[in-house]
Formats: sequence, C-alpha cells, structure tokens
Amino acid sequence: MLDTPSSSAVPLVELKNVRQAFKQSDKGEHLVLDDVALTIREGEIVGLLGRSGSGKSSLLRIVSGLVPPTGGTVKWCGKPVTGPCEGLSMVFQTFALFPWLTVLENVELGLEAIGIDSAERRRRSLEAIDLIGLDGFESAYPKELSGGMRQRVGFARALVIHPRLMLLDEPFSALDVLTAETLRTDIIELWTEGRLPIKSMLMVTHNIEEAVLMCDRILIFSVNPGRVASEIKVEFPHPRNRLDPDFRQMVDDIYARMTNRASEVADRRLAGHGHAAHDAHGPQGATIGTSLQPISSNLLAGFLETLAAPPYDGRADLPHLAAGLQLEADELFPIIEALQLLGFADIADGDVTLLEAGRHFVESELDQRKALFRTQLVSRVPITALIKRVLDERPTHRAPAARFQEELEDHMSADFAERTLEAAIDWGRYAELYAFNEQSGELSLEDPH
Repeated sequence: MLDTPSSSAVPLVELKNVRQAFKQSDKGEHLVLDDVALTIREGEIVGLLGRSGSGKSSLLRIVSGLVPPTGGTVKWCGKPVTGPCEGLSMVFQTFALFPWLTVLENVELGLEAIGIDSAERRRRSLEAIDLIGLDGFESAYPKELSGGMRQRVGFARALVIHPRLMLLDEPFSALDVLTAETLRTDIIELWTEGRLPIKSMLMVTHNIEEAVLMCDRILIFSVNPGRVASEIKVEFPHPRNRLDPDFRQMVDDIYARMTNRASEVADRRLAGHGHAAHDAHGPQGATIGTSLQPISSNLLAGFLETLAAPPYDGRADLPHLAAGLQLEADELFPIIEALQLLGFADIADGDVTLLEAGRHFVESELDQRKALFRTQLVSRVPITALIKRVLDERPTHRAPAARFQEELEDHMSADFAERTLEAAIDWGRYAELYAFNEQSGELSLEDPH
C-alpha cells in the first residue's frame, strides 16, 4: 500500500478559481466550469464524479495543459501551466490506438515523441506490456485484440513514459461489465503493490461504485456550470469489498447527495430570463428555460413498470435499482429527473418513489396512458405547453420548429436547446399533443378542430 500523501509536499496539481467558458457566436458564452479548486498530491487516486455536462473531461484537459482555462490559476509541481505538461499521461475511453501499428509500436509512440532512443524505447515498452498483462501480444495489431486488451494497450502506452500523474477519462466505460471489472482490479492491485511507475491518478467516472472502489478522494461535480459540490474521503483499505456494509453505505450516501442535488438543479436548471409572458413557472420551478433530456417514452414507461412491480412495489433504493437495470448513475438520473418533472415519480435521499400519477399510468391502457402523459406535459413542462399554445393560436395551426429552438437559445446553449426541443417533440408526438414533419421542420396540430 502506498503511503498517505504528505500535506507539506508541493502538490502535483493545484487549481484555484478555475473557470472555463466557450463563445456562442452572438449569444455570449456558455459557462462550463466555474470557481473550481483542486489539489492533487503524490500517492493518491482522485475521482471526478458527476453528470454529463459538468465539465469533468474539460477539467482533465486543463490539468494536462492542453486547454488553457478562461480564468483562474493552474500549477503543475508548483509552477504555472502555460502549455502541455511533462510528466503527465492520459488514458482515453475510446482506446485511440493506431490500427496500422502493432501493440509494441503503439506503446513506443510516446517514448519516440520525447526522443528516447530505439533500444531504450523497446526495453521500456516491453516492460510496460508485460506489467499490464499483454506479454505475448507484442506483434499483434489492434484488430486482433478484444476491447479489454486494447484498453490494456492504452494503459501500457500511458505508463511507459513513467508519468508522475496519470489522467484517466472514463477508461473502463467502453468495456463490458466483466472485462471492466477485471482490468479495474488489476490496475488497483498493481497500484497498491507499488508496481505502477506513477505517483498519482486523476480519474473521470460516471460510475459511483467504481469511484468508491478505486479512489482515495471523490469530488462530486454539479452541472451547468460544473463546480465541486462536495468532497468525500474514502479511507477503506484495498482490496475493497463491495458487499461490506460501510462500502454500501458510502455508495448509498453518494447516490443521495447526487440525486438531491440533481433534484435541486432540475428545479432551477438554466432558469428562464427572457420574455415575461413565457416565464411562468411550472411545478418545481420549471420554466421555458428548463433543459430536457431526450429520453424515449418507451424507456420512461418501462422504468415506471419496473418500479411498480416486485420487488420494488413503488419504491426503490437507487444503487440496487441501478445494479438491477445495469445502468450507471449518468444513465439513471436523466430518466428519474424526467419522471419527476412529469409528476410520475419523486427522488429523495437516494430513493425513487412512484407517485399516484405514475401508478395510474402503469395501470392504464395505451390510450389512457397517452391522455395522462398529455395532461402532465401541458401542466408541468412549459416548453410543450408553449408549443401547444402557439399552434392553437395560429390560423394554420402550424409553426416551424426553428421558432422554438431560437426561443430556447435565449435561455440556454445551442446544444441544450437542440436536445430540449428534441425531447419536447418526441414527448408531444407520443402524447398526440401535436405532430412533427421532419422534412419541412414544421410542428402542427393533428386535429385542429
């Protein structure tokens, strides 16, 4: 086991008041990160846990020196970062191997880039390949390898330069469950035995159990913009037992923190600030500027049916539900938030509960389900209510979808506006609230009379 990092040593990474924003043509800027502080010392694995859109991957690139922040300070080993940092390496989610190169050649690339001679490159690369469990596959090409083996090449390529800090951008998320578990276990075993030629790791993940299993500290990020909402120290010794009551309690606590915060964010996300006539708040503070995720109606219905049936019977602990459905937090939360916005379910303290409208939906036939969904959309989702009102008021009962996209962009980024409109169109079509012609890009009433 590695020693606990010394608080007196100069940190490997130190971020203060870091801000990151991107220009949006004439619509100002989209704030991705705001007032982020982060310190990483030798001998620790730090996890960045949060939803998509919380800026975690952007933060990795800022730490690496590849992307300068809009504001704040970034230091590497006590010195200001002005460009790509030496002593850092990164493992990506998507392997990023060159298909025309062998395993050995892929691993050697980083060493070649920093001018290491061929004999030393070969020696260190073979050593890294052996360490990561790929001995015997040096001459194989990526197409000959499984996903897990290709990711091992990615780890070997990152390790071969002997970095002080290794950055991991969801390194296990593209793998199947068993392969990811095997590789994760191998990496932790090598780390605790002191066999990895690195000092620390900084890992982005959406998987709560993975964060508790691997990390010494977990930073939970909020969204829109990304901020460090809370920090959790994980002091369980390695190897960690997923079935240990304390382990399970920590996972439950993190789910509760993230769902409670997600609920707060869902209530006020990108609150509207445009035309007063369109800013009437729906339930839970929903406005025309509340962003939506395009979750299919079939997925929402299936989730409600699962929640209503045994063993949940209308109430489920999120970690158990996520495990049963094989969903990560980043996949699970948008479903629950959509159901909460629609008034079919509620989330609190890491549990999801079926509400009366949700139970009525589950017990109804298809036409009744559509009618109930229609009622909830109009009463609880301001953007769908706005679309319906505009279509009702126009003599032709038609309107271009672009008209609503432009209005949404007054309240949120273009990407969020596009996804929100996609969700509003899909849900409205399912509920037979309005129709959409993809060729003409027009919304209309199915039966204006």
